Amino acid sequence: MNLHTANEWRPQTVPPSTPVREAIGSVIYEFRWLAADTAMMAWRNLMHYRRNPETLLSTIAGPVMFLFLFNYVFGGAIGAGRDFNYIDYLVPGVLIQNNLFTVMNTGIGIASDLQKGFVDRYRSLPMARSAVLGGRVCATSLVSFLSVYWTLAIAMLFGMRFHGDLLPVLLMPLVVGVFCFGVAWLSALVGVTVRNAETASASTFFITIPLTFLSSTFVPVETMPGWLQAFAEINPITHVVNLCRNMAQGGPLESYAWITAFWITLLIIGVGTLATWRYRRLS
Repeated sequence: MNLHTANEWRPQTVPPSTPVREAIGSVIYEFRWLAADTAMMAWRNLMHYRRNPETLLSTIAGPVMFLFLFNYVFGGAIGAGRDFNYIDYLVPGVLIQNNLFTVMNTGIGIASDLQKGFVDRYRSLPMARSAVLGGRVCATSLVSFLSVYWTLAIAMLFGMRFHGDLLPVLLMPLVVGVFCFGVAWLSALVGVTVRNAETASASTFFITIPLTFLSSTFVPVETMPGWLQAFAEINPITHVVNLCRNMAQGGPLESYAWITAFWITLLIIGVGTLATWRYRRLS
């Protein structure tokens, strides 16, 4: 056997490439590319807060205003004759409400970028197209998550106390953050649909206000008229607020946890996919 023949029969030390291996490698590469570009766009949006700190005014002042208003002005009437401390009842609702207002700015920012032509500039860059959307969602969601601890600190100054087990209490901010991450995708869908900052602002307002006030955010559902209770019982805000309330005060979690998990999954996967698809179809 000559040298050429021996080399032909020598066993290969490197396994040959296969279509499956190439496909997996391509998916991993695309994911890493998307993650890096999304992180870059999220940082760009966070720097906007640094350059314009006044945009955080509602996030900082909102909890103080609503805790003061509902605890000291309306609290005596709402909590009268109840077997609970109203400030303990109120805080989880204010947490959700304030964070909804924060993440709803996602759609306004996206619509503003579309209106001003910034998105067209991003498309000329060698970056993942979905990163523009994901970066905006991640940035507002991070600000929303951090504001949870600010709200809790203010609430404790107002007299709120935790009565639940340590683990549920520690997990409560995470539940608020993940749910609001899902709502941020809903706001993003509004932004890429209307493509106008003023219309996006009005649209998110008419989504947030009914969902917040027609729920157990500020008052027990059983105090509402019967026809309104039917809506409040299926309102996702009711289930998330009740879950956070029971996590903070030691109530049962199972029924609210499953429904909350359903809504979070629907928002992140369902609405998030729809928003991304809609964004990719923009001309």
